[in-house]
Formats: sequence, C-alpha cells, structure tokens
Amino acid sequence: MSCSRPNRPTSCRSDRVETVAEHGATTPRVPRHVAIIMDGNGRWAKARGLPRAAGHQAGAEAVRRTLRGCIELGITHLTIFAFSSENWRRPEAEVDDLMGLLRFYLKKEISHLKGRGIRLGFIGDRAHLAPDILDIMEHAETETAEGATLTVTVALNYGARDEIVRATRTLAQRCADGDLSAEQIDEEAISRELDTRSLPNPDLIIRTSGEQRLSNFLAWQAAYSELVFIPVLWPDFGRADLDMAIEEFQKRDRRYGAVAVS
Repeated sequence: MSCSRPNRPTSCRSDRVETVAEHGATTPRVPRHVAIIMDGNGRWAKARGLPRAAGHQAGAEAVRRTLRGCIELGITHLTIFAFSSENWRRPEAEVDDLMGLLRFYLKKEISHLKGRGIRLGFIGDRAHLAPDILDIMEHAETETAEGATLTVTVALNYGARDEIVRATRTLAQRCADGDLSAEQIDEEAISRELDTRSLPNPDLIIRTSGEQRLSNFLAWQAAYSELVFIPVLWPDFGRADLDMAIEEFQKRDRRYGAVAVS
C-alpha cells in the first residue's frame, strides 16, 4: 500500500502511533522487525543539481534519524538495504563514493552506536568486498556485540536470489557429504542457511521514493511481511514518515494465511 505523506514536520511524532512503552514489550501493535529499502538518493541529488554522492551523504543522515525513531518506538530490529549485489553495475565513480561513505560512517559511528546500545550486523555476500571494508565490518560487529536496545542489520552486497543460491549450495554440499538427506530439507533447513538465520522475519518492509517492488530484497523472509510504500525520497525520510508507516502497519490484520476471526 502506498501512503501519502502527512503535512507535518518530519521531526514530530504522531500521537496515534502505539509504542512498546504504551502497550508492553509483547504487543503485536509495534513491529518487532522493520526493514527498509532506502530508495531515492540519486533522484534527490539530481533534483537539487548536486552530484549523486551528495544524495548518498544526505541518505546517511536519514539513517541516523531512523535509528533514533526506532529506539523511541521500541522497535528491536532494523534492517536497511544499503548496497545490492546488482549495484556493482553502477558507474565506477558512484560505487567508489558509496564504499568510501561506508568506510567513513562505520568508523565514525561505532562509539555512538555502542553508546546507544545498538548492535550492528551485516548480511550479504562478503566474498567480493574489499579486505579493508571486511575488517571495518568485523570490528563494528565486535565492538557493538553487547548492544541490546536495537539490532541494526546492514544489507551489503546483498541480493535475495543470491542468498538463496548460496544457501542451496551449502545444503547440496551437505547432502553430497552424507551429512544431510534430501528428505531433511524443509523450510527450517533452508532458513538456517540464510544470512538472516539469527534474525526474526521482518514484520514490516518500508520502501521510499514511491516505487512499489521489493527489488530482490529479503524475498524468502518477506513471505508474510506487511509492505508500505512511502512517496518520499530517502534523504527526506523523517520521523513523521516512519510514524505513518507504523500507523499503517497497526491497521493491518495479519492472518498468516488463516481466516479472519469474526
């Protein structure tokens, strides 16, 4: 569902949003896990006559706002789609800018994330990432491992189909080695081999910019996720937009294939 943006400042909080503090930590009213497809950085920059790198920098500020909003709402897991396995097809200069921005913010934000109780993790194929980026990622994971307020997962060099292929190859190898039979391969077996094996499935997936597709993001995990499409470019995404998405989620009747109770 696409939502119109509310006519209010992005820093305000909607009084209609029901938080964990108001309803208790086990309430289904607040999504436990929110995933976001952060779309629109390039269009934001182009509309202002700026280089695409400026859009990505502004997008990083939107991530900061979103982390703060998730903590205030009591959301415990946030996954952000930072760089897809298809993004390598972009111009080399833009890819270099994105990787440079990643290096800069991961180094800069570690102490802040740690201080806020944020645990940082990554999903995606690490095989093709530069060694120094891998070192930064591993350092960030180690330094924030004790964070218990919010788990932030960055999808980096991630593609859902690639993730499923990698999981399938692992299962096939286990079968070839005699450690697993074909009859033992079920949904749980596949889920245990996915990058997200330690995470709950997303309750809510938000996509910005008005586009209405998943773009190879969490295809397996999104089977019963609620989807909300916000017609706002990612650098402009603020607390009001997050609140609006949560409000829409709170209206949904999540049946997981069952019949609604009358």
